[in-house]
Amino acid sequence: MSLIKRIFYYLGGVGLGLILLMFFLSGKKTSCDYGPNSRTLKFLKNKPLSLSSDSKKDLIQYNIDSTRLARVLLEGDVNFSDSEISSELPNIYAISIDFDDLDEFVFRYKVKKDSTHLISVEPLDP
Repeated sequence: MSLIKRIFYYLGGVGLGLILLMFFLSGKKTSCDYGPNSRTLKFLKNKPLSLSSDSKKDLIQYNIDSTRLARVLLEGDVNFSDSEISSELPNIYAISIDFDDLDEFVFRYKVKKDSTHLISVEPLDP
């Protein structure tokens, strides 16, 4: 079999496989969260969120509304060196995000077994 026929069969099989995957996975909530940042954000999003009284004051003070708060868990960057992570819960994660019209902030979340708790919101000093 010549090289051109092999390439043709290979590309035909890959194309058919992609079409089948698109057909079977369409409409399903599938995601490819393989990196540590993506997995941590997905882990935090899937738990109910509660706010401390200090974090509520911080959100009002820095003019951060609920849409920006939701955006933190979608687009934020987890700073693992600043987080307090152990093998047992509760863990504290530091997530930084740069809002376009505001400064860059660090959000601290405490993760318990059944919930996520926003502890504090702090501006990141340059």
